[in-house]
Amino acid sequence: MNLRGFHRSSWMFCPALLAVCAFTGCVGSKTVKAPETAISVTKDASKQDLLAAYNKMAGGITTLNLSVDLVPSAGKAYSGIIQQYHEVSAFILAKRPAEVRMIGQVLSKNIFDMTSDGEIFHIFIPSKNKFMVGPASLERPAEKPIENIRPQHLLDALFWPQISSKDTVIMAEDDEITTRYYVLTVLAPGAAPEVERNLWFDRSDLHLARIQTYGSGGKLVSDIHIDTWQVVSAPSSSPSIGTLEFPRHIVLQRPHDDYKLEIKVKKVSLNEAISDDRFQLRQPAGSELVKVGEAGSGKQ
Repeated sequence: MNLRGFHRSSWMFCPALLAVCAFTGCVGSKTVKAPETAISVTKDASKQDLLAAYNKMAGGITTLNLSVDLVPSAGKAYSGIIQQYHEVSAFILAKRPAEVRMIGQVLSKNIFDMTSDGEIFHIFIPSKNKFMVGPASLERPAEKPIENIRPQHLLDALFWPQISSKDTVIMAEDDEITTRYYVLTVLAPGAAPEVERNLWFDRSDLHLARIQTYGSGGKLVSDIHIDTWQVVSAPSSSPSIGTLEFPRHIVLQRPHDDYKLEIKVKKVSLNEAISDDRFQLRQPAGSELVKVGEAGSGKQ
């Protein structure tokens, strides 16, 4: 027998043999099983059940008064470099349909103050002595990604629009290793329908866990993760409202604005009266006015 030929044919045969063994079990394998304690018991719900629960949350909250810690981070995605910023204490006021104000502090000293009414935003940065004004819908990336934060982005993470009975909604399931979800996909109206938002519900408790919003062409505008829901009592002035729930942990990601904002809610008051003057932010005397988005306004 030609041993040299035998060895050559054996080397050609081995890969095929190994492939067969991989499917038949002659090659050693190991099955990894998730711990039973890590697998949540799933609850069932219909699309109508989820829509009703979501609309109750979305429509039941008219004002917010929050004390939070903010952990912003930003960086150029293509470089893989993430710039981490210090944790900031903040106070957030919000009132439907579109008013929001946020004041950030470090060591009880204001480092920013920003407002938006859904049309125009105002931002004052004391350290730069700059007072910025611009359209709330402006999409014009700044040189520093962290400067892309707008009060309107925050409002989108706190107040969610209700879903009309006229909206087209598709329901699906999605599974991860230890968590299962229901996903409601809301389609934007039009001759060529596109995804407007995805609503993810954790099947362990049927709470809203994630919101993805999209722009034209399938652009992912925001990706919001929500957890740690807790019951909040209604104000004494509105006893008929009863109890509502609100998340204590929110992570807002804006991929095209290149920043992420983690919101840790410390105190929350819902549906209390908030006067209009608390959403007014006037330019401090002596500060520099920057009209964002206008010609000659720099890279802002």
